[in-house]
Amino acid sequence: MHPDTSHPPVVRAAEVHQPIPLTPAAPYAAPLVPVQPAAVPAVASVILPDGRVVTGYAIEHTQPAPLAAKPAVSSAAVNVALGGVGFLAVCGGLLMLTTFIAALTALIAQLITLAAVLFGGWIAVQVFSARNSASGGNTFHIRKATFKRNRFNG
Repeated sequence: MHPDTSHPPVVRAAEVHQPIPLTPAAPYAAPLVPVQPAAVPAVASVILPDGRVVTGYAIEHTQPAPLAAKPAVSSAAVNVALGGVGFLAVCGGLLMLTTFIAALTALIAQLITLAAVLFGGWIAVQVFSARNSASGGNTFHIRKATFKRNRFNG
C-alpha cells in the first residue's frame, strides 16, 4: 500500500531537556583556599659531572617509626609447631588403628576360608564314602522265609 498523502503531516513540538545542576551536600560550603606552608623549604643546587646545574627543593625524608621489640619466636610459629606435633600424634594413632583393622580383616578372611575348606572337605568325605559303599553293590540280609497258604511269613 501507498502512504496516504491527503492529510498534512503532523508537526510536533521539539522537546528540549535542560540538565539539572547537582546541588552540593552543604549549600554554603566554604571555598577552598590554598594554604601556604609555614616554612619555605630550602632550595638545593646540584652540579652534574657534565657541568649542568640542577636546582630544586630539598625534600626531607620521613623517618620510620621505631619498631616495637618483637619476641624471638612468633606466636604463629609456635601454633604451627604445636599443630604439627598434634598432627603427628594423630597420624601415629590412625596408623595403628588402620593396621589393627587390616589385621582383623585378614583374620576374618582366613577364618572364613578355613570354614569353607573344612565344610568342603566334610562334604567331599561324605560324597566319596557313599560312592565307595555303593560300588560294592547293595547288601540284603535274607532270612529263611516260609510261605504258607500264599502268605509270606518273614
